[in-house]
Amino acid sequence: MSEQGVLREPALVRPAPRLDRLRALDRESGDLVDRLLAVARTGLPGMQRPDGTTCFTRRFSAARVVGQPEGCSLRYTAITALGARHLDTVGQRDVLAGRTVAEVCSVLVDRLSSTTSVGDAALAVWLTAACEHSGLDRALGRLEALDGGPSARWVVELAWVVSALAAARNLVDVERHLGWARSRLLDAQLGPLFGHVTEPGLMSRFRRHVGCFADQVYPIQALARLHASADDPGALAAANRCAERICALQGPAGQWWWHYDARTGGVVEGYPVYSVHQHAMGPMALLDLADAGGQVDLDAIRRGLSWMTSAPEAGESLILDGPGLTVRKVARRDPRKLVRAARAAATGLRPGTRLPVLDRLWPPVDVDRECRPYEFGWLLDCWLGGLDGPSGRPAAGSNPTTQGTDG
Repeated sequence: MSEQGVLREPALVRPAPRLDRLRALDRESGDLVDRLLAVARTGLPGMQRPDGTTCFTRRFSAARVVGQPEGCSLRYTAITALGARHLDTVGQRDVLAGRTVAEVCSVLVDRLSSTTSVGDAALAVWLTAACEHSGLDRALGRLEALDGGPSARWVVELAWVVSALAAARNLVDVERHLGWARSRLLDAQLGPLFGHVTEPGLMSRFRRHVGCFADQVYPIQALARLHASADDPGALAAANRCAERICALQGPAGQWWWHYDARTGGVVEGYPVYSVHQHAMGPMALLDLADAGGQVDLDAIRRGLSWMTSAPEAGESLILDGPGLTVRKVARRDPRKLVRAARAAATGLRPGTRLPVLDRLWPPVDVDRECRPYEFGWLLDCWLGGLDGPSGRPAAGSNPTTQGTDG
């Protein structure tokens, strides 16, 4: 790792705005993020529903004909608002179809009684805490009702619980719940990486060792935020181990791979490669870790971003500037996700098994032409925000501008 690519900054000590740090490393990457932010602000208004929630997805054809918004998602509503909170009031109304983030918070809290998802409730707590919204107590009540008991948890949702409670801990007393969630999340780190559920025995023996990229990103982020909210070197060390490993495994064109062996820290299956991992989720986790004092390879962020404009697997642009959309992923066209299943089974029996014939039979040439609002929510939160301080506000060093680009 070159010295230029290493960022060691303690939390809350006025780091430079994230885009400035990226631009200092590579101006072209900074320009690409500016372009993506403009795409997000163009596309998000068309992903809003009349009731104040967001849709689930928008699809488009190879000819770039864009379909109508489909479905509804409370978690995507929360993630979109987490990103939009960094905009000024005019910017919020622009991307949220006339609403402010505070108004979306109210809609989301009112809708929580209809969900049984721990993840939905955790993201609502995170959002209301970050905005110091009056609905925080109601959101916490719903999260506590859904997150009680010893049953297994998805690692992604558990990480969201930790991030949410870390954001809320200086506003309300959440220490008992947070301590329980922290312990379970750390226990899910099977080796250098995290598994998919807190109880691996609940999955088949051929799948229980596999964790996806999201299972790594959200715990890195959560543990970094936990350490920043109250000194927790154990959490920081666990986040550092995971981040170091996924950066070491990054693909030759900057790909953030999809499935890993959580025990050994090897790649099980690389595809699909998701655009949101490249421009938002990967950078978001690494930059949060850097803001918390972790050791981060900034060049891995640059490499990941470069895939958006030079993906060797795709025969078309992944960015649609006009309608404000991005291609969701590049994948294999294998039936019933056969490659992933075969490689999970093979590595379950013998770690490191690759089965290279599968790459020849099903090359990664399938382009998924859809875009989901959470992709732009994390993009805004990553590049316009920074690690939240104890009150849930952007950390010291925030740098609002007339364009609404909070650092």
